[in-house]
Amino acid sequence: QVRLVESGGGLVQAGGSLRLSCVASRSLFTMAWYRQAPGKQRELVAYITSASSTNYADSVKGRFTISRDNAKNTVYLQMNSLKPEDTAVYYCKDDTFGYWGQGTQVTVSS
Repeated sequence: QVRLVESGGGLVQAGGSLRLSCVASRSLFTMAWYRQAPGKQRELVAYITSASSTNYADSVKGRFTISRDNAKNTVYLQMNSLKPEDTAVYYCKDDTFGYWGQGTQVTVSS
């Protein structure tokens, strides 16, 4: 089993930036960030493989960057040019074994 702890969420104005972090209790494999807005289904934002290949949802391409630091068992999500529609709870997921973090709230004001 693995424990995932997210941090870095908060309130930011539109156009601003945030960096989310997800620290794992063991080595990482394929990791992903998901988000869930009120009344909507949880959706994939981005993922990164153990070889650092990445993929992004169309809605965040060019604005968000996923990265990893294997020495720190940490995956990051750098979010730039934030929009009000990015408001959601963001979850880190071990995409190989299916473990989820507790989530961190991101709120973007207009």
